[in-house]
Amino acid sequence: MVTTNPDPVFKALADPTRRLLLDRLHEHNGQTLGELCGRLDMARQSATQHLSVLEAANLITTVRRGREKLHYLNPVPLHEIQERWIDKFERPRLRALSDLKRRAEDTMSDRPNYVYTTYIDATPDKVWRALTDADLSARYWGHSNVSDWQPGSPWQHVRTDGSGAADVVGTVLESDPPSRLVYSWADPADQSPERTSRVTIDIRPHGKIVQLTVTHEDLADEAELRDVAGGWPAVLANLKTLLETGNILPQLPWEEPAPA
Repeated sequence: MVTTNPDPVFKALADPTRRLLLDRLHEHNGQTLGELCGRLDMARQSATQHLSVLEAANLITTVRRGREKLHYLNPVPLHEIQERWIDKFERPRLRALSDLKRRAEDTMSDRPNYVYTTYIDATPDKVWRALTDADLSARYWGHSNVSDWQPGSPWQHVRTDGSGAADVVGTVLESDPPSRLVYSWADPADQSPERTSRVTIDIRPHGKIVQLTVTHEDLADEAELRDVAGGWPAVLANLKTLLETGNILPQLPWEEPAPA
């Protein structure tokens, strides 16, 4: 299992200006360089240098939207530090620290509502296959992702109970294996534009491992945002476990315990 090298993380957190930048992103996630500079009264060159250190330590991740570069907190290194040093003796059930960044508070419609990044000890091809193969997705997600994954094709999130029913449907908008996949996301019972969201999955090499970023945007309301913020970390944790160990978590986080 790959873990974060703590040295760059501690070095990044040692500087009060960088801690302040993280605080500002915690308060208002998904900011541009200009927005961060304006809120902190900081020169762009200085902010750029500090953000580069934070990004090198994987404490933030960036997503491009047109000409803008949006900055988001990445909770994974903090999670691993907490698990190793803070919770080492008590070992309580850790909540996914993506809650630190689960709300993208920007109200502009062209900005993502939720971004989550994780790191997986696998190749981009293996991650892509796990995301798009019906049988593999059934193992870690509890649903089969069914499509030919060509732009314009439909896709379905099909139950594995044999009913053939789909709980989510959509259309493949972009498909660039093994790097990028974009698709719409809707309830089969209500596929109106105001109830249809958009998922972007970016797969990037990160040294010998893979950086996987999921951006889920255009969510309908706060209730859907809460569902998404609780769902993606669980799905990706199970995906990571499957690819790194060949196993899945003993029980899918969203499943009820079996009757005694």
